[in-house]
Amino acid sequence: MDILKESPECSDNADRTDGEMLELSGGYTVEEERAVLRKIDMVILPFMCFVFFLQYLDKQSLSYAGVFGLIEDLNMTSSQYSWSSSIFYVGQLVSEYPFIYLMSRLPLTKFVGATVIVWGIICMCLAAPTNFAGFAAVRFLLGFSEGAVSPAFVTITSIWYRKKEHNIRTALWITMNGLAQVIGCFLMYGIGKNTSLSIAPWRVLFIICGAITVLAGVGFFILMPNGPKDAWFLNAREREVLSLRMAEDREGGDKTSFSMVQLKETLIDPKAWVVFWFGVLVCMQSPVLTFASLVIKSIGYSKLETMLYTAPSGAVQIVLLWIGAGLVYIFPHQRSLVVLALIIPPLIGTVFLMKLDVAAQWGLIVASWLASCITASMTILLSLAASNFKGNTKRAIVNGMFFIGYCAGCIASPQLWTHRPRYTSGVITSIVTWCLLFCVVILFRFLCVWDNKERDKQAANSDPMSVEQHVALDENGLPQTDLTDKQDREFRYVW
Repeated sequence: MDILKESPECSDNADRTDGEMLELSGGYTVEEERAVLRKIDMVILPFMCFVFFLQYLDKQSLSYAGVFGLIEDLNMTSSQYSWSSSIFYVGQLVSEYPFIYLMSRLPLTKFVGATVIVWGIICMCLAAPTNFAGFAAVRFLLGFSEGAVSPAFVTITSIWYRKKEHNIRTALWITMNGLAQVIGCFLMYGIGKNTSLSIAPWRVLFIICGAITVLAGVGFFILMPNGPKDAWFLNAREREVLSLRMAEDREGGDKTSFSMVQLKETLIDPKAWVVFWFGVLVCMQSPVLTFASLVIKSIGYSKLETMLYTAPSGAVQIVLLWIGAGLVYIFPHQRSLVVLALIIPPLIGTVFLMKLDVAAQWGLIVASWLASCITASMTILLSLAASNFKGNTKRAIVNGMFFIGYCAGCIASPQLWTHRPRYTSGVITSIVTWCLLFCVVILFRFLCVWDNKERDKQAANSDPMSVEQHVALDENGLPQTDLTDKQDREFRYVW
């Protein structure tokens, strides 16, 4: 996984010869930095990708279990099956505050490793319930135990990678979603083919997924270092280089205190609320991933055929995601337009899900593949949120707003997917929310362009000798080092 060789962040050094071992301003050479980054990509990145893969596999297993008898075995109604999906995100939302507090008080990787082990055990417990109430309770606990992973991985990435290196690594994480869907389908297919099982195939699936997760958690707990000082795979000089290169990326506002001024600014910043709606609207499509396999089964295919025909949707997601990443690479200053382009394929797929007759079997299957492609646009929306807000407190609040919107969408939307077999109300909701997301992305682009023009106009009309007048002061009357995007008038928004 030699990502560094392929990364644009190193392209400006690619034409240097071995004899041009130029010393960087940070006190290390280009070749030393390349070697360190390569080792990080070979150790840290696979750990994070594998845990992210398992998290999505555990969530998506509900869809496969529904095809292989979960609904019938537990006598679930359509509404109860929808709640089985929603309640996971209720648990995840509830866990955020205590987990964020604990992550700031405990060794991060040890804490995350422990939660991965716990969630693996809980995943295995999903095989035990005999009624909806018991199953829903375990699903809530599963969501609660997984709440640390996403926010912790953001922090871990900031510890090991520079900002300009985040985009491709984030894309690799999200790729794990599509990969988990493909492998999950084949895993369920293999389990379903075994006719000698003493328990239901869906119960076996949860036991296997949970057991793999427990092993991954043990490995993460033991082998994942807390930071550069504990990097067992680096020698002393490489650890020094890692610390130096990360120090170059640190903004002046690396504080642990909470700023009420930044909180107030965030709450009246329209772009922050647009990011909240990013989270709500893009995640209103998430039930497509859970219910698409049931739609395929309703056409008349067997359980095993349903798994085979569902698997390619993960591959389609991966292809579209990397098309989006490629477009962002080619057009780095047109991210919002790339998002608009990526909204079109799943929107078309969702329209076909609603309009096509059951007789159009392959048409419905391909439509379900396209309708499931939500991760490509989500990846770029996350990058827009990350690139357009400054200030430690403000950035944390904006990320929290996106996550609250994400959970709200994932909790509410499955309740609309209750009318089998075509789930008409859910499909119509997906169409409406894709269209709303299209409009919201345009609004975000307009706000960014407008603010940039105002700043350019202000810069053109201001006296170049009076730059000091734009320096924001803190509560003690001293120059602020933790500036927000509003306070830093030299900052320009990315759209």
